[in-house]
Amino acid sequence: MSDKKNLLTYEGLKKLEDELQDLKVNRRQEVAQKIKEAREQGDLSENAEYDAAKDEQRDIESRIEEIEKILKNAEVIDEDEYEAGTVGFNTEVTVLDMERDEEVTYRIVGSTEANILQKKISNESPLGSALMRKKVGDVVTVEAPNGQFEYMIKGIKKI
Repeated sequence: MSDKKNLLTYEGLKKLEDELQDLKVNRRQEVAQKIKEAREQGDLSENAEYDAAKDEQRDIESRIEEIEKILKNAEVIDEDEYEAGTVGFNTEVTVLDMERDEEVTYRIVGSTEANILQKKISNESPLGSALMRKKVGDVVTVEAPNGQFEYMIKGIKKI
């Protein structure tokens, strides 16, 4: 069984590599120092600093493992694969929510980088997949648990 590819922009790949480097080089040493200092305080059974440092160490190691797994199956998307003037990977697309008569701009990224608070949606999300390879003026219909929604593409900008 092959693992699912993690589609990333070059920017997203670089960000993950930088975070991994920081965790391995800086954060591990910081936590090791905290653990050492807490051990020097004596009885570990009632040492809150020691427990907190061990929890932080566990979180760091977990995040390192998670990033390494993502990077192992990472594939940087060739953004030139998408025709100019169409929605593709790493493009900003402004859509008009036709029900609410409201414009919203999203950036299309892989599921690993998606973050709705930053207006980054996955190419695999219902809206993201409906928008892929569409042009300005196209209307897409998105199926959602609470009904169908229509969006008109108002603008496309390559990042």
